[in-house]
Amino acid sequence: MNYPDFETEGRRLSILRILARRNQYTTNEYSLNDELVGAYAHRVSRDRLHGDLAWLEEQQLVITQSPRAGIIVTLTARGHDAATGLANVPGVAKPLPEA
Repeated sequence: MNYPDFETEGRRLSILRILARRNQYTTNEYSLNDELVGAYAHRVSRDRLHGDLAWLEEQQLVITQSPRAGIIVTLTARGHDAATGLANVPGVAKPLPEA
Protein backbone atom coordinates (compact mmCIF):
# COMPACT_ATOMS: atom_id res chain seq x y z
CA MET A 1 0.00 0.00 0.00
CA ASN A 2 1.35 3.45 -0.85
CA TYR A 3 1.39 6.36 1.60
CA PRO A 4 -1.54 8.36 0.10
CA ASP A 5 -3.80 5.27 0.37
CA PHE A 6 -2.59 4.64 3.93
CA GLU A 7 -3.38 8.26 4.83
CA THR A 8 -6.82 8.16 3.17
CA GLU A 9 -7.81 4.94 4.95
CA GLY A 10 -6.68 6.35 8.29
CA ARG A 11 -8.60 9.59 7.72
CA ARG A 12 -11.78 7.69 6.88
CA LEU A 13 -11.43 5.63 10.06
CA SER A 14 -10.87 8.85 12.03
CA ILE A 15 -14.10 10.31 10.62
CA LEU A 16 -16.04 7.21 11.68
CA ARG A 17 -14.48 7.22 15.15
CA ILE A 18 -15.33 10.90 15.67
CA LEU A 19 -18.94 10.21 14.75
CA ALA A 20 -19.07 7.12 17.01
CA ARG A 21 -18.25 9.33 20.02
CA ARG A 22 -20.83 12.03 19.28
CA ASN A 23 -24.30 12.36 20.76
CA GLN A 24 -26.81 11.01 18.28
CA TYR A 25 -23.80 9.88 16.16
CA THR A 26 -24.00 13.09 14.16
CA THR A 27 -22.03 16.29 13.56
CA ASN A 28 -21.53 18.98 10.95
CA GLU A 29 -18.63 19.19 8.51
CA TYR A 30 -17.03 22.16 10.28
CA SER A 31 -16.87 20.48 13.68
CA LEU A 32 -15.73 17.25 12.02
CA ASN A 33 -12.91 19.04 10.20
CA ASP A 34 -11.82 20.83 13.40
CA GLU A 35 -11.55 17.52 15.25
CA LEU A 36 -9.75 15.83 12.35
CA VAL A 37 -7.08 18.53 12.60
CA GLY A 38 -6.96 18.83 16.39
CA ALA A 39 -7.17 15.22 17.50
CA TYR A 40 -5.93 13.27 14.48
CA ALA A 41 -3.61 15.74 12.65
CA HIS A 42 -5.49 15.28 9.36
CA ARG A 43 -5.45 18.73 7.76
CA VAL A 44 -7.42 18.47 4.50
CA SER A 45 -9.27 20.78 2.15
CA ARG A 46 -13.06 20.97 2.20
CA ASP A 47 -13.07 19.30 -1.23
CA ARG A 48 -11.11 16.32 0.09
CA LEU A 49 -13.36 16.08 3.16
CA HIS A 50 -16.44 16.20 0.92
CA GLY A 51 -14.90 13.46 -1.24
CA ASP A 52 -14.30 11.28 1.81
CA LEU A 53 -17.86 11.86 3.03
CA ALA A 54 -19.28 10.99 -0.41
CA TRP A 55 -17.20 7.80 -0.49
CA LEU A 56 -18.28 6.85 3.04
CA GLU A 57 -21.90 7.43 2.07
CA GLU A 58 -21.51 5.23 -1.05
CA GLN A 59 -20.25 2.48 1.26
CA GLN A 60 -23.32 3.01 3.51
CA LEU A 61 -21.12 3.99 6.47
CA VAL A 62 -22.61 7.48 6.90
CA ILE A 63 -25.63 9.48 5.80
CA THR A 64 -25.08 13.06 4.66
CA GLN A 65 -27.62 15.88 4.48
CA SER A 66 -27.17 19.40 3.15
CA PRO A 67 -30.00 21.45 4.67
CA ARG A 68 -28.55 24.94 3.97
CA ALA A 69 -24.90 25.73 4.47
CA GLY A 70 -22.60 22.83 5.22
CA ILE A 71 -23.11 19.12 5.48
CA ILE A 72 -24.62 17.20 8.40
CA VAL A 73 -23.07 13.73 8.79
CA THR A 74 -24.66 10.81 10.65
CA LEU A 75 -23.05 7.44 11.35
CA THR A 76 -24.90 4.30 10.25
CA ALA A 77 -24.87 0.97 12.10
CA ARG A 78 -22.45 -0.40 9.49
CA GLY A 79 -20.24 2.66 10.00
CA HIS A 80 -20.24 2.06 13.75
CA ASP A 81 -19.19 -1.54 13.17
CA ALA A 82 -16.29 -0.34 10.98
CA ALA A 83 -15.26 2.29 13.55
CA THR A 84 -15.10 -0.29 16.33
CA GLY A 85 -13.45 -3.03 14.27
CA LEU A 86 -16.46 -5.35 14.10
CA ALA A 87 -16.63 -4.98 10.31
CA ASN A 88 -13.77 -4.86 7.83
CA VAL A 89 -14.44 -2.37 5.02
CA PRO A 90 -11.86 -2.15 2.20
CA GLY A 91 -10.78 1.48 1.95
CA VAL A 92 -11.10 2.11 5.71
CA ALA A 93 -8.22 1.33 8.06
CA LYS A 94 -8.89 -1.34 10.65
CA PRO A 95 -8.63 0.08 14.19
CA LEU A 96 -5.90 -1.17 16.46
CA PRO A 97 -6.95 -3.19 19.52
CA GLU A 98 -7.77 -1.16 22.62
CA ALA A 99 -5.00 -1.15 25.22
